[in-house]
Amino acid sequence: MKGRVVLVLVLLLSAAFMLSCGPLTRVIHIEVSCDTFDKTPTGMRNEFEINVGDKIYVELCSNPSTGFQWEYRVSGDENAIKEVEHGYQKPNSDVPGTPGKQTWIFEGVSEGNTEIFMIYSQPWDGGIKGKSTYQISTVVTTQKLIPTAPPVNQ
Repeated sequence: MKGRVVLVLVLLLSAAFMLSCGPLTRVIHIEVSCDTFDKTPTGMRNEFEINVGDKIYVELCSNPSTGFQWEYRVSGDENAIKEVEHGYQKPNSDVPGTPGKQTWIFEGVSEGNTEIFMIYSQPWDGGIKGKSTYQISTVVTTQKLIPTAPPVNQ
């Protein structure tokens, strides 16, 4: 009996330790295809409320062989969110001119409201500007470590 009590206490303490090692984070995944951008010429927009530590993973259609690339700017509380990774995924096809994806991971780092405005353009003088746009509005809040339980009906 004493051994079972000790085992239960060890398991409870282990679980409490693992939960206290760090807050739970979410990853929001956004993927926008070339077809979607072609159908929405005025651009796209999403709004998210995230916690500090949550990440937003963005994949946008991109075709560098045409000279186009995505650029972005952050406005509002610029220190509330930061870029932690940026890259390019090549297409699964060997056909020249097939688009791939530009990717970013943004992380909420402090409370605040931000706008990430992304624009798909040819960056040189005389190049096409603003062929597509994508905007992410975020509200970053401090994460609650203990989720609140729903009320119990009695």
